[in-house]
Amino acid sequence: QVQLVESGGGLVQAGGSLRLSCAASGRTFSNYIMGWFRQAPGKEREFVSNIRWSGGSTYYADSVKGRFTISRDNAKNTVYLQMNSLKPEDTAVYSCAANRVVGRSLQFLVLPGEYDYWGQGTQVTVSS
Repeated sequence: QVQLVESGGGLVQAGGSLRLSCAASGRTFSNYIMGWFRQAPGKEREFVSNIRWSGGSTYYADSVKGRFTISRDNAKNTVYLQMNSLKPEDTAVYSCAANRVVGRSLQFLVLPGEYDYWGQGTQVTVSS
């Protein structure tokens, strides 16, 4: 049973930073791609970033490029999202997800339907 558990959300002022964590269990994730998505009230879920567990290559949405960094710790089976220079428009529920398809390019895995497993999400609120 795959389980993804996010943590690290909270309330922060604009310009501040937060680091989200996604602890993964139940599988060997070396062939997985892990993604972060977010959903603001009244909006559709949108892609933020993804990372190939094996090798660590990454891809970002334009809206977060240069501000957010995705990484993974193989020993801890955990994926991180370091968020810097936060803006009020970053306010959303952030969820991590896992894709088990091998051989896909990261830039083509930006739709929620491409991912097989999801965490429960963690709230990030950025005040102005």
